[in-house]
Amino acid sequence: MDSHISPAERASRYVETDTDHVSRARPMVRSWLYFVAFLVFVMVIVGGATRLTDSGLSITEWKPIHGAIPPLNVTEWTEEFEKYKQIPEYTQVNKGMSLDEFKMIFWWEWGHRQLGRVIGLVFFLPMIAFWLMGRLSDSIKPKLLLLLVLGGAQGAIGWWMVASGLVNRVDVSQYRLATHLTLASIILVALVWVARGYRRGDKMPECVSADRHVWPVAFMLLLVLMQVFLGGLVAGTDAGMTYNTWPLMDGSLLPSRLYEMDPFWLAAFEDLMTIQFNHRIMAYLIALYTLFLWMRIWRDPYAAKMTIATTILGVLVLLQVILGIVTLVLVMPLTLALMHQAGAILILITTTIMVRDLKDNAARLR
Repeated sequence: MDSHISPAERASRYVETDTDHVSRARPMVRSWLYFVAFLVFVMVIVGGATRLTDSGLSITEWKPIHGAIPPLNVTEWTEEFEKYKQIPEYTQVNKGMSLDEFKMIFWWEWGHRQLGRVIGLVFFLPMIAFWLMGRLSDSIKPKLLLLLVLGGAQGAIGWWMVASGLVNRVDVSQYRLATHLTLASIILVALVWVARGYRRGDKMPECVSADRHVWPVAFMLLLVLMQVFLGGLVAGTDAGMTYNTWPLMDGSLLPSRLYEMDPFWLAAFEDLMTIQFNHRIMAYLIALYTLFLWMRIWRDPYAAKMTIATTILGVLVLLQVILGIVTLVLVMPLTLALMHQAGAILILITTTIMVRDLKDNAARLR
């Protein structure tokens, strides 16, 4: 570290040279990306509600353009309902459902898909406008293109997930659902990461000891993403509807029937007990690791405002653990389950911001 260099000179080393119009547009571009991230956050919650209300298979076709228009009269509603009657979910689970009952699950799925279309437009159209007006720096352009590709892939994976439940199944594949949820979380992380980094170097929180903490906090981000995937498996198999006691599970802290499949590793994806147990254990691990991070950063006299961020993270993790336990014991009430899902995303966002700030500080102070 060059101790004789002023903070302003360090910042000038770190930040690329902007033209005036690019510099002035930075706050606007940042706000746009944060707004898209907020929409993705809402999308994850709506997707959770779609899953928990068993609405995801109510629309049996993928019409990216025409599908934006819902049924507008009795004839169109009847046609849509007849399509739903052809799939196993109706014939084996919901046989005898009324048209009004069908409309309730239809609107959840339609809203989920419609929000996906809105996110695509809210991202794509401003990106094109900023690009053509010369308001984007050269460094952010490939990142935005990558985000665009990820968004397109997410739409395709969403239909790939739905398609798994239209033949020979009464639900979507838990593998595909977990993949869909995890990619949504990765997109959200990427949006926050790019937005947080698109600022002047002298506008970020100071952390002189950033090099010491960036990788431990990055590992926390990896753990949270892994937990999101495990949560997707729980949702995809309805494993949260079983073994609704805590701290014991099936009468024991360590159930005896874990991983009883051949091959054994398949149980992590298909056995309800093992799936829920893994989700529990990962929650305990994240809670302990958060405590470790909190103690590590608070003991560092040079961590500055990172101590506040770590405390916020710790509070969020504690609330998430409590909420998860209550949701499990009460057998997955919709409101609590959605709050639990929202809590996971808030933890993900907070951790992403911490990693980004630490990384940028480390780069600036080298």
